[in-house]
Amino acid sequence: MAGTYSDNEIAALVQERKPLPAGWRNRMRLRPKRGHDERDLDMTGDAGNKFRLILRQNKVNALDFSAILAVHVPQSNQLFRLRRYNGKSHEHTNHIEDSTFYDFHVHVATERYQQLGTREDAYAEPTDRYGDLHGALRCLIDDANLDVPPESQTPLFEEV
Repeated sequence: MAGTYSDNEIAALVQERKPLPAGWRNRMRLRPKRGHDERDLDMTGDAGNKFRLILRQNKVNALDFSAILAVHVPQSNQLFRLRRYNGKSHEHTNHIEDSTFYDFHVHVATERYQQLGTREDAYAEPTDRYGDLHGALRCLIDDANLDVPPESQTPLFEEV
């Protein structure tokens, strides 16, 4: 793996203020990509770390989506997923805890799952805080200190 992070380093990266650029909502409008719609946006945090916001939505299953925050691993072309807000489209198992659930869930990067040799964000917790990609993005913005500029208060998604 190109980069490993301690739990304290992960927490610091998540809490680092990440100002979203003006016009970010228009730049995040989803576009078709191999069976799903996707868009990403790079930003720089206050401490100089480079982050990527990624949104994905399955074209067929409305409950199959992800809102992801990753950090660019320095001196590499790798991304390290800090948080991933997933829909209720599949069963998830936490292997260390030997727990399985089928629900909306938030993946969290952890030191111990990295040490196990799995994906850094293999651990997840069920949540009732959102029920669609819009809500997942709102939770990610709130949880990971993404700073929305005042001029960008227009809806990201078309209201139905």
